[in-house]
Amino acid sequence: MEIGRAYFPPVGSPGGPVSLFVHEFDIGYLVHAGYPAPEDPTAPPSHPGGSNIAISKLNGDVTTLPNFPPESAVEVYRQWYRPSTS
Repeated sequence: MEIGRAYFPPVGSPGGPVSLFVHEFDIGYLVHAGYPAPEDPTAPPSHPGGSNIAISKLNGDVTTLPNFPPESAVEVYRQWYRPSTS
């Protein structure tokens, strides 16, 4: 979890996430930030986008992934990830 924290603003900081979520899967961990619901749900997001971080259980490699639901992000990780050789 500490590795994932380095990729997001501190939890509770102004404009930062209210929580970090960790989704464990067979070969890694998927980390994404949780933000509070907007005051006006019809307004466009103030900061569109975002990302997930995947951390390899094998060697701690970190991969940035699109902000997809966990199952989809894990599938993208499986397609993209190539272990480092160092």
